[in-house]
Amino acid sequence: MDLRSELLKSIWYAFTALDVEKSGKVSKSQLKVLSHNLCTVLCIPHDPAALEEHFRDDDDGPVSSQGYMPYLNKYILDKVVEGVFVKENVDELCWTLTAKKNYKPVGGGILSQKDAFRLWCLFIFLSEDKYPLVMIPDEVEYLLKKLCMAMSVELNGVELEEFISQDSVQQNGFTVWAFLEMMNTGRLTRGIAKESISMAIEEVYREIVGDVLKQGYLWKKGQLRRNWTERWFTLKPNALDYYTSEDRKDRKGSITLDSNCCVEILPDRDGKRCMFCLKTISKTFELSASDTKQRQEWTSAIQTAIRLHAEGKTSLHKDLKQKRREQREFRERRREAKEQEFQHLRNLQEERERKMAELELLKEAQRQAQILLQQEEERRRKQHEELQQALEEQLREAEEARACMQAEMVLKEAEAERQRRRIKELEELQQRLEEALHQEVKARQDEEAFRYTQTRLLAEEEEKMKALMSLQEEQEECIQRAQREKQELKQEMESKSRALEEAQRQLEEVRANRHRVDQDVVAAQRKLRQASTNVKHWNVQMNRLMHPIGPGEKRPSVGGFHSSFRIPTQKDPGLRLWQKSSEQDEESKENVAEGDTDKKRLSQGSNGDMDVH
Repeated sequence: MDLRSELLKSIWYAFTALDVEKSGKVSKSQLKVLSHNLCTVLCIPHDPAALEEHFRDDDDGPVSSQGYMPYLNKYILDKVVEGVFVKENVDELCWTLTAKKNYKPVGGGILSQKDAFRLWCLFIFLSEDKYPLVMIPDEVEYLLKKLCMAMSVELNGVELEEFISQDSVQQNGFTVWAFLEMMNTGRLTRGIAKESISMAIEEVYREIVGDVLKQGYLWKKGQLRRNWTERWFTLKPNALDYYTSEDRKDRKGSITLDSNCCVEILPDRDGKRCMFCLKTISKTFELSASDTKQRQEWTSAIQTAIRLHAEGKTSLHKDLKQKRREQREFRERRREAKEQEFQHLRNLQEERERKMAELELLKEAQRQAQILLQQEEERRRKQHEELQQALEEQLREAEEARACMQAEMVLKEAEAERQRRRIKELEELQQRLEEALHQEVKARQDEEAFRYTQTRLLAEEEEKMKALMSLQEEQEECIQRAQREKQELKQEMESKSRALEEAQRQLEEVRANRHRVDQDVVAAQRKLRQASTNVKHWNVQMNRLMHPIGPGEKRPSVGGFHSSFRIPTQKDPGLRLWQKSSEQDEESKENVAEGDTDKKRLSQGSNGDMDVH
């Protein structure tokens, strides 16, 4: 069943729901609304004038289904692209239209609107490809068995047979409204909670209509972090999707399936059991099921999906439905062939009975002729029979004795052969049991070794963690100590910088004092030179005055000379000035030398401070 046929089934219900008068025709205004809604849910552009243009030549009022089909195929279904729209939205639109008119459960029923919609979709999927849509009893029984299997109960076959035995069902099959009425009565699901019925309907709906081959929780190993995470997996014929939970809101990834994929069973490791892997061309996905049964079901389902893809089939249940239909057609052909063969045998039987009647007549005539011969031979036969009976009795007794002996020998040989086979089987069983015991002992030894290794690794990991924590504490102490030392060093640098600034200030003052002293020295030297000049002048004058007077020279008044000239003494101001200038000169030289020494010492101290910093 292709996509167009599936859509036509749903649209047929919507069309018949708009046919209020049940005349087989619908007004153009209603068809416009239906066409617009179909274009919306099918995600195709809608041309509102196309319907009027298509029926321009036929303006006699309402349009029949045969008249609407060409427009539906040309302007809607031919533009549909698979995968662009959501099929469930189309079904919901058609269900909304048809349920308002036809679905009216008596007393509320046990089905919710959502459950009724899903059963309606299942009915459309399993119905026959002819209109009006009906579902044959075999398909109804198949669907009910799927629902009961999902609820883990057995199907009430008595109630189903009573419902199927109705004349309308036998002649025409199940309609969807009769099927929903049967489900709402609760006769087939007596004693089951509504929640269980709803969950079973949802599960079967996802499996058949949604093409979900299998779904459930599996453990998946990551591709990058290599850790195990539990995910909800949904298997379809073309992909294996996985979600964070079963509500399927957050899809974490999808594995595309093709003919190059394969499934392999893996041995238990990493603390995981019931492991298997799904290999694609580019990646290998490691998975773990809850038990061996689940692993077998998942591997079989994935292999089925790969086989469907290799055979070019898109849906398992469509293929199963086609196979069931072919089996029914084959059974129908066989039944017709058996009926034809039975009719042929009946004809042959009648012919045989006719010939047998003729033969009886001939036999009756022959019996009348033979009666006389029999009476004549009766006497001789009796004698012969008596003799023959005696011989036969003796022969029978001998044969019975021989047969009894042979039977006893055969029974004894058979019993001996059974005993020999039994002994051989017991020996083989004992050997297999010994091998199994040896394998179990070896497995237990391997398990103990693995557990010991695991314990040792955990102890090493704990010791390394303690060492790491101690190293971390030592690192934090070193960081705190380094911060304290840094703070102390910073304070020491600040104090030394203040001392350096003070020394520089003192050096500037010393330099200023030295400059003043230099000026004083220059002034003193200038005064000293002047004093030297004066001394030289006085010496010249003294030498001139101390020259000896010759005879006849006229001496000036000696008293006036002595009164005007005197020899400088230690208390002479000029001599004291010259001595003072000499002392100041020497003192200035000593100050300069001391200033240079202090400067060198300060520079060395500043260099030392900078080195410390």
